[in-house]
Amino acid sequence: VREHYLRPDVPCRSALCRSAQCRAACARDGKMLSDDVTHYVVPDCKVVQEYLEILEFPELKGIIFMQTACQAVQHQKGRRQYNKLRNLLKDPRHDCTVFSNEFHQHCYLPREKGESMEKWQTRNIYNAAAWYYNHCLGQMPVVMVTEDEDAIRQYGNETEGVFVISFKNYLDNFWPDLKAAHELFDSIVQARRERESESQENHGKEYPEHLPVEILESGIKSGRFLQGTLNVNKHRAQLEAFVRLQGFGSKDTELQSDILIYGAKARNRAIHGDVVVVELLPVHEWKGRTVALCENETEDKAPADTTGDPMPTGKVVGIIQKNWRDYVVTFPSKEESQSQGRNAQKVLVTPWDYRIPKIRISTQQAEALQEYRVVVRIDSWESTSLYPNGHFVRVLGRIGDLEGEIAAILVENSISAAPFSEIQMSEMPVSSPKNPWKVSPEEEKKRLDLRDTHLIFSIDPKGCEDVDDALSVRTLPNGNLELGVHIADVTHFVAANSYTDVEARARATTYYLADRRYDMLPAVLSADVCSLLSGVDRYAVSVLWELEKESYEMLRVQYTKTLIRSAYKLEYETAQGLLDGDTSVVGDILELKSLDEGMRQKKLAELVWAISKLTDIARHIRAKRDRCGALELEGIEIRVQLDDRRNIHDLIPKQPLEVHETVAECMILANHWVAKRISEDFPHQALLRQHPPPRQEFFTELRECASAKGFSIDTRSNKALAESLDRANDPSDPIVNKLLRSMATHAMSNALYFSTGSCPEEQFHHYGLALEKYTHFTSPIRRYADIVVHRLLMAATLEGTTGDVKDNIISNKYLEELCRHINNRNRAAQRAQKQSTELFQCMYFRDRSAESDERCVADGVIYSIRTNGVLVFVPRYGIKGAAYIKNKEGLVISCQGAGSCQWKPGSLHRSQHKITSTTTSGDSVTLSLFDHITVRILVQTSRCHADTIKLEIIRNTPHHTTDTEAAQKSLHVVKSDLVKEVSQSAEEAQRAQERARVEVMDEESQEFCQTKGPSLYQLLEEIRELALLDVTEDIKM
Repeated sequence: VREHYLRPDVPCRSALCRSAQCRAACARDGKMLSDDVTHYVVPDCKVVQEYLEILEFPELKGIIFMQTACQAVQHQKGRRQYNKLRNLLKDPRHDCTVFSNEFHQHCYLPREKGESMEKWQTRNIYNAAAWYYNHCLGQMPVVMVTEDEDAIRQYGNETEGVFVISFKNYLDNFWPDLKAAHELFDSIVQARRERESESQENHGKEYPEHLPVEILESGIKSGRFLQGTLNVNKHRAQLEAFVRLQGFGSKDTELQSDILIYGAKARNRAIHGDVVVVELLPVHEWKGRTVALCENETEDKAPADTTGDPMPTGKVVGIIQKNWRDYVVTFPSKEESQSQGRNAQKVLVTPWDYRIPKIRISTQQAEALQEYRVVVRIDSWESTSLYPNGHFVRVLGRIGDLEGEIAAILVENSISAAPFSEIQMSEMPVSSPKNPWKVSPEEEKKRLDLRDTHLIFSIDPKGCEDVDDALSVRTLPNGNLELGVHIADVTHFVAANSYTDVEARARATTYYLADRRYDMLPAVLSADVCSLLSGVDRYAVSVLWELEKESYEMLRVQYTKTLIRSAYKLEYETAQGLLDGDTSVVGDILELKSLDEGMRQKKLAELVWAISKLTDIARHIRAKRDRCGALELEGIEIRVQLDDRRNIHDLIPKQPLEVHETVAECMILANHWVAKRISEDFPHQALLRQHPPPRQEFFTELRECASAKGFSIDTRSNKALAESLDRANDPSDPIVNKLLRSMATHAMSNALYFSTGSCPEEQFHHYGLALEKYTHFTSPIRRYADIVVHRLLMAATLEGTTGDVKDNIISNKYLEELCRHINNRNRAAQRAQKQSTELFQCMYFRDRSAESDERCVADGVIYSIRTNGVLVFVPRYGIKGAAYIKNKEGLVISCQGAGSCQWKPGSLHRSQHKITSTTTSGDSVTLSLFDHITVRILVQTSRCHADTIKLEIIRNTPHHTTDTEAAQKSLHVVKSDLVKEVSQSAEEAQRAQERARVEVMDEESQEFCQTKGPSLYQLLEEIRELALLDVTEDIKM
């Protein structure tokens, strides 16, 4: 017997509701349907499954998704589509809601004997639509849309005020001018017809069928099959993919490496990112991965001499989870269209991402869209089809246009750039220059007031607005010291599950691109009310330690909500000057200018003491972590020089300063102690950050490269690695150590957020920082993980807390899901940042003549040897790229004297640390690891994909300029050279874009960009601890 509970008070969520019982339930439930519409629309199951993308249009308002339809999506379309529906329902920008019709006593109808599932679902939804109309007392017509013609005939005239029509009829009659919706509808219908037609006509199998789920699951448990995520090699997308193993069921595997999936047939319709099930091939069929340099081409086989040792090789036998997303594609050119065949409506489009196969879509707009980037979605990939089938969604912009290319990067990384909605902004505190935000007297009583007892100050980059951390140090009456880290109390203004919180959770992070940023929180919080600016009262969450006055041993720690007033907003350079005794920087401290000389000197002495003492404490803390094996993995920051009118004069790299380490060490300390506290109080549901030890095989290249210079790298522990990297220093060439540290970074696993209830405590360790427990607490303005941690800390430390704070603690299961989401968004943010920087690099070099412009010639350092070329690092621009020694025609490079290199017939000989090119005439050139060579930087343009940087060897000797000579004198200058020209290229590209901009660009800018200041200066300075090419942040913090 199956019990089904029904109730009368299921919330309808309509603003028109007059039932007191229902309105009470609605008040507890949040989001309400607007009454500012002409009708409510109720889609049936088929419409929700097939046309959800159209229902996502913000123009379509008053949509009621019945529980019956939502469950049909969950069971028939899978988790990804169901999550899209859930996100749509949560999004305050969309006027829609869900109605739990199957729990309402007047809406639920049991299924009749012999009734099909589809007919029962339609009958249930219609019954709920009729109830809804009567419940609202006939004030609002209800339109049910369905693809079931029988339902239209049966229910069309049954209830006055309830209309039952087809979805096409609905669009034609209610939204005749919504062109994009009509085009998308036609595209989806056409794609469905093509699939149905193809399945009927094509009986030949291009691929084997996937095995049933029950066989896959039992095979995984028995060890016959292995499960993992498919990663396609973007440089060899037609041939090579790898499966990284996960969840080995009940039997352990002896495999210590990824599984190679060689060729499209073995990949069996799996797409990059899918969770697949793999069967290993017999050992004699194993192949090696490609070790030669190769471009993104369409060869279906690799030359025999370009592969490494055989590795475990398998084939895909099933797909557990299809992780399909929106794809940016390009239509074929006129010439390619003619070669594709006579059926002009079926078009093979090429994805922007090399790892995604061509997609077949049906459209009549192919010719009109040849010069545009377009978004498509994949619908299916049948075993009878060489290519997946999909449909057209929308146009992004012209190929090569800056805004169109940025939009492509956002879509490829699933980043939403929509502005904050009115309902979210309505939750924000009121603050303006004329009416600034003020402290609440009630809240003041609840907080520890530090305004008159503590000298608090912040140290940030020049021009920084979002100050989310401040520091203090003072001597206590007993002679000991008190160290304070004060963090903006964002959670006071962002209530759990509010509209702003839901949006921040979805974004998970602030996204920084080369020329703009997309904020996680509205600017009224990030740049004003939450920002710990000097001279204004602010709410903070503080961690205060009592330290022994000489040994700096931690004696006591306190976590508390505080009320602070920062005394100084210092720039890094100013703080460093004070630390070094440079009195010339005093004029840069605005807060001291209005004081008389005596008071100024007194205040200055207090400030200098505080900065000096903080630095001493930070050195002590760092030394303690160093003894445990903390790794030194460098990042890069940018400083901007301005002219008198605050326009950009130059973009130069920020010199590494000791105060950078001082601030970073204090933040690491706070994160570590907060992690310890929340994991003690919530052992099964605290959000921490782990950095697992790397797999030893990933260090192979690092060890081999170091041995070329006579260095030995010990990778058995983080401490051994840190010490051996410190010893691997060539006094004559500091670039060597930098490249070795870069290789060590690439061998690392990514640091990840996790729930303490999801893994044993021995796995909590942070390898890079050498800490047993770590989390993120210090940047709640730009990271959602920090917001979660603030709520956990408040629940853990506020004694006797009940109600709201405790209620906000989420379960381990939900926290696991949230951590996966945040980790995914962080990876997307890193990719988008990298791709946007590469876009600007290419734009910079594309506008210059590679033959005549001296900026296109630079010094390069060889850091890897391949069978047909070398990988080169260009310090001046921070670029890494391939340089061929043997070209496609089989010619090899020949360099004689000081002249340029030439291509000649010959052969190559490769050994572990060097490669030799020998021409038929007997001339030879040998290039070794860490050799300095002269390269020309070119741009390889692509119509369908992102442009890429290409390197060409022009001399086998170093390229000497004043920059490189200075770089050899100072390691600090070497660090600077890494990004200077990358930044300049971004600025040059932006200026060129401004000159060529047409009026429509302003509208596009508003659509794609939330925060775009008058100059690149403000945007780059807002990046703060992040860097354009910084790959180490995830390990360091």
